[in-house]
Amino acid sequence: MSQQANVPSRPRPRIDEESRPWWEALGRRELYLQRCLECGALRWYPRALCPECLCDRTQWVRASGRGKVYSLTTVHQNQTPGFAGATPYLLAYVELEEGVRILTNVVNCRPEEATIGASVEAVFQDIGNQTGLLSFQPTRQQA
Repeated sequence: MSQQANVPSRPRPRIDEESRPWWEALGRRELYLQRCLECGALRWYPRALCPECLCDRTQWVRASGRGKVYSLTTVHQNQTPGFAGATPYLLAYVELEEGVRILTNVVNCRPEEATIGASVEAVFQDIGNQTGLLSFQPTRQQA
């Protein structure tokens, strides 16, 4: 029996009515943010009330998927089932072009190559049930 068979799967996202549009957009390989219809503030993570003005009227707007690493750390230890075998990995806040910061992973990059201020772009992982996960990778240079 291979060792992979004994590795627990990663926890699934908890999807509720507030976050369902977020997860469904990721499943389509699209990044959407909530915009408050009262004050216009963009926000992440999905929630019922605007943290700026407490308005409950929201629309979903498509984001560019581009940004810069605002802060980051390399995780060397994680005993949580499903993550223990994934170390080391990069955990970062990415500031999108739209100004919103998202807690995420930086992938396709060695930890020693990751830097604050680096340009990154969204990448999506299909996890079934028409949902996906969001990570970011260094922006590919245009030829």
